[in-house]
This record gives sequence, structure tokens and C-alpha cells, in this order.
Amino acid sequence: MSRTDVDVLIVGAGPAGLTLACDLGRRGVNYRVISAAAGGFEGSRAKAVQPRTLEVLDDLGVLAGIEPHSTLYPKLGLHLGPVTAPRAMIKHHQATEDVPHPNPLLVAQYDTDAALRGRLAELGGEVEFRTRLISHADGQDGAIATVERPGGVTGQIRARYLIGADGGSSTVRSAAGIGFTGTTDDSDRMIVADVTLDGLSRDRWHIWPRNAGRFMALCPLPGGTFQLMLKLRPEDRADLDRPAVERLARDFTGKANVTIRDIHWSSLWRPNIRLADRYRTGRILLVGDAAHVHPPTGGQGMNTGIQDAYNLGWKLAQVLAGAPDSLLDTYEAERRPVAARVLGLSTEIYNSMNGSRTLAGTKRGDEERQLALSYAGGPLAPTNAVTTRSGPRAGDRAPDAGYTDLHGHSGRLHEALRGAHFTLLALGDGAAEAAEAPYWPTAGTPLRTLVVPHPHPGLKRIYALTGPTLILVRPDGYIAAVDRDATQTTIKRFLGLTSPVHAT
Repeated sequence: MSRTDVDVLIVGAGPAGLTLACDLGRRGVNYRVISAAAGGFEGSRAKAVQPRTLEVLDDLGVLAGIEPHSTLYPKLGLHLGPVTAPRAMIKHHQATEDVPHPNPLLVAQYDTDAALRGRLAELGGEVEFRTRLISHADGQDGAIATVERPGGVTGQIRARYLIGADGGSSTVRSAAGIGFTGTTDDSDRMIVADVTLDGLSRDRWHIWPRNAGRFMALCPLPGGTFQLMLKLRPEDRADLDRPAVERLARDFTGKANVTIRDIHWSSLWRPNIRLADRYRTGRILLVGDAAHVHPPTGGQGMNTGIQDAYNLGWKLAQVLAGAPDSLLDTYEAERRPVAARVLGLSTEIYNSMNGSRTLAGTKRGDEERQLALSYAGGPLAPTNAVTTRSGPRAGDRAPDAGYTDLHGHSGRLHEALRGAHFTLLALGDGAAEAAEAPYWPTAGTPLRTLVVPHPHPGLKRIYALTGPTLILVRPDGYIAAVDRDATQTTIKRFLGLTSPVHAT
């Protein structure tokens, strides 16, 4: 039995695992990603990519691979007997100076996954498919994973950190003894399938709200197919064959001309609503569905998983470079409350669709866009660092804005933030001097400084600038520290929590 060593072993190649692999890859971290599957996921399952996730994917260089396979969400077409009522589920927003990607995109998960794998390949990485985790154990210097490769060949991989990105039935989580608290209702079942059909227009997300304990939705996907979601009654047989699904679809539509020509992928879904009791034990950490599973309503699960990985990537790189191991504890502290809130939101929407307020479940608001998500008050932005003044605080998302730098170059802040680095924004007359020779570790994630001596009115408004200000932005696009007196006091406090301890 052979054994190889690696800094990070990622088990699972869904959106969360691939995002983490891309982030580690661009940071030069030694990692491997394995998957028991034979290849990429074939279904459209998670089809909403929210605005905050679009910013993440833009930073990682993935967005360009997704946009050609995406559309904005169409209006709903609510079929109420003989009447079809149009309804706007998702309000379409115009891009603003601080929010460049204001609307969720409709993208089949197989296209999101493919874009992430494509970016991973550009970074020199690959997924080791048909490689199954059998077991793992704690070793002196890391976790030792036993894996099975094609042909029954087994081997061991010793990793300084083992990441469970292997879904709701996670082998990593189970073997680590981490509880997965929540509920599973086996009587509540839904067929989810990608179908090609005739007889329905493609300019609406067709919904038949309630039909004797059932409901059905057919959402047009980019590329010509529809995603079918069909809730069954407890006594209904869960038959995924094309003739059976077609009969059910005709029962809902009441239209003889609705014909399902092909089923490309299908699954029987049950509402698992669960949250891991903890996200870390020793050198084992969980991301994505391994840490939280959600109802599909609200388009939150995949987005939360991608942002889990984005939060964890830079922290792993810092700890591997010598930062305090306690930095990894901030991953759970920041992300688990987000998942708990998302579970509540998506469950509330799902329950409303099952109850008497079906139409209420077809509305979406700003919370689903995840732009207002904040880590303010958390371990990296403690209460005494959270200002009551206006403008973004430590822990908030760093908004976009236009700028002209010290050399007369004009650009966008999100372009300056893009990459595997911290960014120090020196904003206003006098901030340049305060930003000179900042204390910065020689090891770990590098720092880039952007000096803007004369902020545009939009930048002043968005960041509530009243004088020279230093703003340190984390690699994941959240504000690490705000020094409105340009003294670096709060910046140094943040570095004490996150810097490699051996650096000078």
C-alpha cells in the first residue's frame, strides 16, 4: 500500500470542493481533490447563482465560463385552473456603482461545475475521479486517509488538513464523529428531473401551485431543457420512468399536447434539513453540503457552500504559512451562523409552498442575494472593532466603486481586490503617507496597496469617507479593518489574529 503526502486533501468535487481547490491552487498550496464519482455531476439541481457568489466566482476567474450558459430568471406563470397569471418572483435590479452583479443568474449546476473544473485545469489542477475515501484517522502530523482507486487498488494519503466536501451523506463527517442535527421527512418526496418537452412556452417558469397535496414546476433552463420539480403525495409511487413522469405532468397541465420527449437526469429528493454540530475537529473541516443541507427553495444551498470554501481557503493558506491554528476556528464561527440562518430562510419558503400560503413561497427578496451578509461582531471583527459610524464596518462585504489612483489610473475596486492577496486601500489626502511601510508579515498572503488621494464622489459616499482612511480588505472580499484616523491601529490588531507567527 503506497502513501503520499499533501498539505490539503479535499474529498468531494462538487461546487464547494472545486471552489476550495481553485482558491488553494492560485495560492500555490499543495492539495489534491478526489471524488468517488465517475465524472462531473450531470443534473441541473442547484440552478441559482446569487449576486454575492457571482462576485466570488469573478474573483476566482470562473465567472466568464458561466455567463455564456446563464440567463436571468424569467417571470413565473402560475397556472390557476384555466387562467395563467404572470408573477415576478425575483425583482430585476440595475447594476450600481457598489453592486456590479445585482441579479441571480439561472445556471444549471452541471455548467457551474464544468466552469469550476475548467478553471481548476487552468491553474494546473485536476479531480481524481473514481477515487473513494474508505476511512481516515488522525496521525501525528495530520490526517491519514485510506482511498480506493479504480480496479480496487488502495493507498493512503497523509494530509495536514482533510476537507470533507462530500455532500450530505459525508463519509468524512461520519468518520469524524460529527453530529448532523436536523430532520428528514421520508413521507415528503419530490421528483427533480431535467427533461426535454414540447407544448410549453420557454418565457415563463411554469408553476401549478397545489393539486391534492402535490405541486409541479417546470423551469426553462439555458440550453433548451426544463427542470421539473414535482411534489408527490405520501401514497404516490415514485416512478422516474418517462411514461410515468409524463402522465403526472399531463395530470397537472391538463394539456394533451405537453409531451416529455426525454429525461436526461432524474432524482428523488426528500427534505433533509440538517446542520453539522461543528465544522471542525482537529485537522478535519467540513464545507458545503457536508456541513449543511437545505430545501431547494430560495437558491441558497450551493451558494452557501461556495462561500464556505471561499472563507476557508485563505485561512488554510495562512495557517500552512505559520499563522496561529486558531485562525481555522474562525471559519466555523463565521460560517455556521450563516448556514443556520439560510436553513431557516429556505425552510420557511419551502413550508409556505407546502401549506396554505403557496403564493407567498414564490416571492424572493434581498436576503437571498447574500450581499448584506456580514461577519461584524465575530472573532475577526470583534465588538470593540465594530463602529457605529456610517459606512462599511469591519466584517462587512467590501463594496465596489470607481477610483483614480495616485498615478492617474482609473479602475474599479473589485478589480483591484481580485486575486490571492490582502488589499490596503489608502483613501483620501494624507492616507498615502499613513500607508507607507505598513507592518506586514514577510510570510503568508501578500499585501497590495491602492492609494486613492482624491476619491470620487461615489467612492466617498459608498465608504462614508470624511477624511484620510485606511481600509484593509481580506482575500475573500470582506473588510478586515477600518482606520478612519489612518493610524493602522485596528489593522495591527487584525494582523495579530491572522499573521504567521514566525514572520517579521
